[in-house]
Amino acid sequence: MSFLDLVDPEIVDALDAHQAERYRAIGDDPPLGREMTDEVNLEARAKLPPTDVEITELTIPGPDCELPLAVYQPPVPGPRGGLLWFHGGGYIVGDERDDPPCVEIADFVGCTVVSVGYRLAPEVTFREIISDSFTALNWMVDQAAELGIDRQRVAIGGRSAGGGLSAGLALYNRDNKGPELAFQLLIYPMLDDAHETPSSHEVTYPAVWNRDVSFKAWKMYLGDDFGSDEVSPYAAPTRAEDLSALPPALVTVGTLDLFRDENIDYAQRLMAAGVATDLQVYAQVYHGAELKAPDADVSKRMRLGYLEPLKRAIG
Repeated sequence: MSFLDLVDPEIVDALDAHQAERYRAIGDDPPLGREMTDEVNLEARAKLPPTDVEITELTIPGPDCELPLAVYQPPVPGPRGGLLWFHGGGYIVGDERDDPPCVEIADFVGCTVVSVGYRLAPEVTFREIISDSFTALNWMVDQAAELGIDRQRVAIGGRSAGGGLSAGLALYNRDNKGPELAFQLLIYPMLDDAHETPSSHEVTYPAVWNRDVSFKAWKMYLGDDFGSDEVSPYAAPTRAEDLSALPPALVTVGTLDLFRDENIDYAQRLMAAGVATDLQVYAQVYHGAELKAPDADVSKRMRLGYLEPLKRAIG
């Protein structure tokens, strides 16, 4: 049985050759991958319905450069919850204007969303990227009053690489005594550089995030540490030995996702460490399906599945 035979019929037509070309470019030619991703993101942004969410772009001082942010403010009186959001893209592509998820989250949850334009691999490695993330978190908490945010209701989250970065930041923030976090939203997070699980071997279809491009992305993200036994848990959170004292979490993933097994295992380890954790697994769903086929029933269920817990945590 082929990969496509296993996919939910409502989302199978959203897979096309263009995506396979973009994934190849991400792994083999990052500048081209960024151009192609920018085109996809602009198309998605143009299709968004009118919104009352106000979007502001700004920069803040970063560790070694200016750090771009996009702030999404709903028409809700403050103080409100706040979500620090990290875009996906294998740590190689994407930017702070991640409008489709950020507008939806701000509107549904009634929270302020701050999306981070962290530096990208291979120009930098995880060390700079985690530093950018921690800088953005501290800025958001320091500016809570100006942003209309309740400091007691601050969450971090993202999808794919952004979910992996959120998990790594939660560990880094705990170990460096950073701000208190109310929640971590891990949407099919990129957590494991080893890719030794069954699902990491199963998913090779070129028009989804697959084993080949994922290894190339990890190599760029980790730099000289790739293939080492000393990879930092802030880069690959599955390598963390201690998952205690982390904020409550939600982990969501599809059964046809390369990251399925590492996500399930990480959620189980969070539970075993005493972290309040919800785990959601969606049958016949591939990586990023709720973006590629947003109107499908399973896509709507998946988005509602993480929007509602986030609203309970910080809304």
